[in-house]
Amino acid sequence: MVQIPNTPTSADVARLAGVSRATVSYVLNNTSAVRISEPTRRRVHEAARELGYVPHAAARSLRAGHSRMVLMPAPAIPVGPLYSSFLNELQWALGRLDYTVVQYGSVGLQGDEAARAWAELRPVAVLVPGAGPGPQGVQVLKRSGARAVVTLGPERVDGAHALVMDHAAVGHCAGTHLYERGRRRIGVVVPEEPGLEAYSRPRLAGVRQALHGTDAAVTELPLAYTEQAAARLAARWRELGLDALFAYNDEYAMLLMRALQDEGLRIPGDLALIGADDLMLGRLLRPRLSTVHIELPSGRDLAELVDRAVRDPGGEPEVHKVLGAEVVRRESS
Repeated sequence: MVQIPNTPTSADVARLAGVSRATVSYVLNNTSAVRISEPTRRRVHEAARELGYVPHAAARSLRAGHSRMVLMPAPAIPVGPLYSSFLNELQWALGRLDYTVVQYGSVGLQGDEAARAWAELRPVAVLVPGAGPGPQGVQVLKRSGARAVVTLGPERVDGAHALVMDHAAVGHCAGTHLYERGRRRIGVVVPEEPGLEAYSRPRLAGVRQALHGTDAAVTELPLAYTEQAAARLAARWRELGLDALFAYNDEYAMLLMRALQDEGLRIPGDLALIGADDLMLGRLLRPRLSTVHIELPSGRDLAELVDRAVRDPGGEPEVHKVLGAEVVRRESS
């Protein structure tokens, strides 16, 4: 009978499973270069669970020459259900590849200053949502041992891998749809929340681009995400003389729909309304909310990009243009 020590070691797991310490290491580190039978893998995992053994991350990092930590700075802006679902899929896929995902709150830190704070944790990779560090910040991360720096935003950064998200396409879809529905005086919500301008400004520009050279006019509508702000905008809607609204996303559209209806405005009779993100709640509203369905990149594909970059840190940075956009026509427009 094996005695269970206070702090179990890989040697204890090996004795209980009846295998070598090397086999324990291969199994628990998910080493693909060595073939281990499934029954042996099960015995090792069962022994580790029984003993409460957890691999030592620092020791594993020393053997590998780098950590397995992927750092994901927490977005400094509110993220909706669509983006949260993408992050969950990404974290699951990275876990399957034996990476440890750590979310890091860096409130108050921006750009290269934030990059220096991330570098102190010595991650093997950093995934930066939205506006991130510049080229100098990317170099700081690489000098600290980060093999992959990946940005997810509207622009690429020199030295980093990039998923370039074209939010102008979202606005272009919305503007084109409203014009095709016969609307000519179109309001576009621009959220006042800090940090959202990286997304809202391209969406506004996309609407303007879609309507350029036509007889339609675009009115920019700054709006805070509060019931009071929505009520104030709805109260002056008639004096604005607008007959359509692209509300930036579904959450702002839902906020405004109720405020506009409280003012006695008919949707879509008095104004056509469209959001973006295609949230399920929009299908439950009356009238059902028209929206721009956004196709985010696959979390699994991004995880594989991270893994490729970690394995080949000297490779040329990959740049992928992502974010498909397509109008879903419903009753509100």
